[in-house]
Amino acid sequence: MSLALLATAGGVATASLGAFVAYLSYDGYRRNDSETMLLLAVGVVCIAVLPYLVTYAVTPLLGLSDAATVLSVTLAHLAGLAALARSVTG
Repeated sequence: MSLALLATAGGVATASLGAFVAYLSYDGYRRNDSETMLLLAVGVVCIAVLPYLVTYAVTPLLGLSDAATVLSVTLAHLAGLAALARSVTG
């Protein structure tokens, strides 16, 4: 098994698990009308799902440079961490 295949499988697993956790958090938001759960869902999507989509979907479609890809992933991580911080601090 090649390293590229392992990296891709890891990315798919991370994005899939992140989407599942975000779904559970969003479901908790809908059931309890809890802003904390909504922010948790947004944070998880930004940290686990968006970087995968940027790297494997947006970059090839738009032909982004490596620098633009890294910047986009970093901004997604930053937005996710901000949402998570807001969710735990109220």
